[in-house]
Amino acid sequence: MLTSIAFAQTAIISGTVIDENNQPLPGASVVVKGSQNGIATDVNGNYKLSVTNGSVTIVASFIGYQPIERTLTVTGNVTSDFKLAPDAKSLGEVVVIGYGTAKKSDLTGAIATVTAKDFNQGAVTTPEQLIQGKVAGVSIISNSGAPGSGSTIRIRGGASVNGSNNPLIVIDGVPLDNPRNTDGTSRISGVADPLSLINPNDIESFNILKDASAAAIYGNRASNGVILITTKKGRAGKPVINFSTQFSVATLPKEAPVLSPDQFRTYVRANDTTSSKKYISLLGSANTDWQKQIYQTSYSTDNNLSLSGTTAKDKLPYRVSVGYTDQNGILKTSSLERYTGAINLSPSLFTDHLKINFNFKGAQVKQRFAKETAIGNAVSFNPTLPVYSGNNNYGGYTQILDATNTPSGLKSLAPLNPLGLLEQDNNRSTVYRAIISLAIDYKLHFFPDLHANVNVSYDASKGSGSDVIPADAASNIDVLQNGKYYNGNYSQYNQTNGNKLFEGFLSYSKDIHAIKSHVDVVAGYSFQDIKATTYNFLSYFSDGTVKASSAFNYPYSIQESQLTSGYARLNYVYDEKYLLTGTIRSDVSTRFAPGIRTGNFPSVAFAWRINREDFLKDNQTLSNLKLRLEYGVTGNQDGIGNYDYLSPYSLSNTTAQYQFGSNYYQMYRPAAYYYGRTWEQTSTANVAFDYGFLNDRITGSLDYYYRKTKNLLATIGQPAGSNFGNQITGNVGNMVDQGLEFSINARIIDTKDISWSANLNATYDKNKITNLTLVTTPDFPGLQVGGISGGTGQTIQIDQVGYPKNSFYVYQQVYAANGQPLDAVFVDKNKDGLLNNKDLYINHSPDPKEYFGFSSDFRYKLWSIGFVTRASLGNYVYNNVASNTGIQRNITNPLGFINNGSSDVLKSGLTGNGSNDLLSDYYIQNASFFRMDNAHIGYNFGKIFKNTGDLRISANVQNVFVITQYKGVDPELSNGIDNNLYPRPRTYVLGVNLSL
Repeated sequence: MLTSIAFAQTAIISGTVIDENNQPLPGASVVVKGSQNGIATDVNGNYKLSVTNGSVTIVASFIGYQPIERTLTVTGNVTSDFKLAPDAKSLGEVVVIGYGTAKKSDLTGAIATVTAKDFNQGAVTTPEQLIQGKVAGVSIISNSGAPGSGSTIRIRGGASVNGSNNPLIVIDGVPLDNPRNTDGTSRISGVADPLSLINPNDIESFNILKDASAAAIYGNRASNGVILITTKKGRAGKPVINFSTQFSVATLPKEAPVLSPDQFRTYVRANDTTSSKKYISLLGSANTDWQKQIYQTSYSTDNNLSLSGTTAKDKLPYRVSVGYTDQNGILKTSSLERYTGAINLSPSLFTDHLKINFNFKGAQVKQRFAKETAIGNAVSFNPTLPVYSGNNNYGGYTQILDATNTPSGLKSLAPLNPLGLLEQDNNRSTVYRAIISLAIDYKLHFFPDLHANVNVSYDASKGSGSDVIPADAASNIDVLQNGKYYNGNYSQYNQTNGNKLFEGFLSYSKDIHAIKSHVDVVAGYSFQDIKATTYNFLSYFSDGTVKASSAFNYPYSIQESQLTSGYARLNYVYDEKYLLTGTIRSDVSTRFAPGIRTGNFPSVAFAWRINREDFLKDNQTLSNLKLRLEYGVTGNQDGIGNYDYLSPYSLSNTTAQYQFGSNYYQMYRPAAYYYGRTWEQTSTANVAFDYGFLNDRITGSLDYYYRKTKNLLATIGQPAGSNFGNQITGNVGNMVDQGLEFSINARIIDTKDISWSANLNATYDKNKITNLTLVTTPDFPGLQVGGISGGTGQTIQIDQVGYPKNSFYVYQQVYAANGQPLDAVFVDKNKDGLLNNKDLYINHSPDPKEYFGFSSDFRYKLWSIGFVTRASLGNYVYNNVASNTGIQRNITNPLGFINNGSSDVLKSGLTGNGSNDLLSDYYIQNASFFRMDNAHIGYNFGKIFKNTGDLRISANVQNVFVITQYKGVDPELSNGIDNNLYPRPRTYVLGVNLSL
């Protein structure tokens, strides 16, 4: 009886929440008004809510849409569907523009937004991989296939030559320190990429500020664009538990093309011209694929659990999450293990006058780094030798021997056993990172249009690790020190980093209806202190003897810089048709000399919403047309040291002492300096149209930009005696970029049961250096860059006036009638009868002329399927693997051993005996490509428990295929030089997501 009564008092309200285009809104909130009884819709927009019989008011809401409140009389199960309409004000709140938000319709700058529903799926370790291929003008190239290796991010190609081209990344209002040094190494010791310390599963959206008018509010760090990352927060309603897990299998998609053991034997026998046939005598009987020995099929898992909701009578939204990632690399001994935790609290107090947003993101990463020189050795090591020698020498690994080379017994300069290099090197690290931020927004009671904002944050990290090589490892055997030989190695490192931020700003927003205007003003102050402390340690041989070369003078070193800034922005809207934005930022940086530390960075932008004019406002086809005109100035201070305006003195170590009489003394030595160095300064003009058709079922934009960078940071030589070094990094030149960006998004089919959407973005970018000297010097030869293997001090690229940065600088190869290159024969370009560096010419650029992204998603009821593809045209790569190993001189080495090499030698027939062979344009290869990054399929089971338990399973493949003419392993290289890159794996992923 009591059971029947209780049953009669409850009922289920169910239905679907859709948007203005009849598309389901997954994650929409449906709540009983004034209670915590609520639920989030599933991936198809469906919900089921248990309520008590009687009069019930429920509220359906979703970010960016007007909530709907509906009162129902419930006497049994009821169906109630909701169709939400866009809310201009609410929609604007999720478009983060830096120090505030703006209505999406009121944006005047080039800002692209990617939210969680459009993120790339699969095994994603670092945040930027979520948006690869999704945004016009944004190139994201993974640095390698190593776990947590991160990516090279370029917005509109980057604005520097020797300085940093990395965009500024701001997460929940915290500007992060540049993740990488200019040489590509991580700024946080012990981790492949600092962004791998941030869990991608905690991210809600990306906003990319591409042009100067949008980015100038960030001043001297914004020349390369700004990426604003917003993490997930709590939502109204009862607690929601979300659990996701992925299991992935990664394989090597392609081996480097080398000679097979039989091809190797044939080649050696055909090219051994020695009377003793010494090279033939070195052939063994084994058939070893060394690449198969060093690579493996790897297994990984990624798991995430989150709890979100509200407490304290809906006044305290919260979200708590934990994550665990265990990623093994396809190169043996490489791995990453990550533990993450995040807390978000965003209470609203005093009738919404005081809003607080607290964020904590913590991570611990344990990483093992493989000795990647094994990749090159696997290409070169003799394939007719076995993996293991059958004895205990060198750990049991086969090595190339020379009995006359005592005491090691190894052949000098011969490659080492690739598997031994990996398994006899234990390089491990442990890194901790915590990002804590508190944002307070107070709406003044006596003046509610004015808000006072305070942001404080601290980004702290600690990285430590060690590298242990055993005594029997061939890589560290018989090192001579003080007349005695030692083996093995033990070294360690430790670094701490701190990034402190304080910001205070006022924001004023007012609708002035009398003059059909809206005004939004922001003015503020910022102080940021970035500090890195590196501790010095002695290194040891395996027997505990100190390595003399590791001696240090000080226990630690400190690098610190400070940035003090004032900024302001004005947004003015008239009649919802004409929009004007102006910004100014003044930065004072301690990286520059006193008196010249201040830089000012203004911008202005105008937009005209043409579709709001009388002649278009009733047009049923054209739903949006906006013209944007923008100009701004930004700066760049990365790429220089913190104290380079001084001449820092360093104390020499004990191995570099000066003798006075019979005594030796350590000396202080000054370093080169450039007192007058200042910011790189980039001016950008942008003209654009945003468009929408058929009630925005088709949307997109077309942007043209022209960018000029002056005061380029470049490494330049110094005349003898003019400085304390032969090179400095100074402001010496100018560079111009111009390009077009086009994007189109279409909802091709848009019904309740079937939906099909597609996105295409295309970018054209042209780069040219216009000056590289302080005074005009027409015959200046340029700055040679791009080091390569195969010769000491060899470079393959140049920065030269009139050409793109990092262009290839090579000799023109001469070919026979059959198309085969003639050995050591090149074109005498200046026809002076000599072949020297005056005959070098600029060939191609590693940067693409055009690049594209195309993605599509199709849904049929509970099934979904999609893919992401990218293409790159006009980019070239120098095949250093072929130039260094695919030559006779490498295979039948004059030093008395035989190496394997690139199978290109069978086609080219080149010997490599010429002094200029490495610089042949024969090795500059077209690396244009079309690749499918991701293909995925999923099925949503809906509620698997009573009224709850949304279950979805998915499967996807990453790095599905690549179509290219490039002859190496992978055509996508950020620097254009292929020198045994850790290959990107092909990954198969099975995922399960459960929401309760």
